[in-house]
Amino acid sequence: MPRPRTFDEDCAVDAAMRTFWANGYEATTTEDLCAATGLGRSSIYNTFSSKHELFRRSLLHYVEMMSTTQLGILEDEGRAPIERLRALFSAVIDGEMATRRDGRSIGCLTVNTTVELAGRDPEAAEILDRDGERRAAALRIVIAAAQRAGEITSGRDPDALARYLNAVIGGMRVAGQGGADRAALQSIADTALDALVG
Repeated sequence: MPRPRTFDEDCAVDAAMRTFWANGYEATTTEDLCAATGLGRSSIYNTFSSKHELFRRSLLHYVEMMSTTQLGILEDEGRAPIERLRALFSAVIDGEMATRRDGRSIGCLTVNTTVELAGRDPEAAEILDRDGERRAAALRIVIAAAQRAGEITSGRDPDALARYLNAVIGGMRVAGQGGADRAALQSIADTALDALVG
């Protein structure tokens, strides 16, 4: 008769997510995961079957956590559309500052995974594609509302502008990993928003 689990699976996934986020998939060892989760190797493999499955669950957890925060900002109809975009950039900058170690942030797990795995891991690529489309759709709605309100005067299609802002945010994440400080990231955000007004 198998012994009942004596740990919280969601907490284990969260701890693993933070380890993959800091180290990347390839550089994270089973020993790192054991240390982070407090589980033995057999418990990890009995529960999650493989490092890759634990990573997949961790990536899904990260996507849901970040999307909930970012979509909450973008869907806040109590704010003008342009203010939602400013708040989104502020949240990105705050996130980069919160994960700084030795003058560099750990970036974004989705951006990091795109660079490390998307070209060779179809499961990760599918998760990333779905997440990117979900965030782009929310951005398109806000951008279109800002155009109707005259807050964004660029005549470019909202879809193109949403892709542009997604790329800027990804670039900010990479810049944070490279050591960009709050002032540098704020300057990037301000420039991106200025580009929408013309």
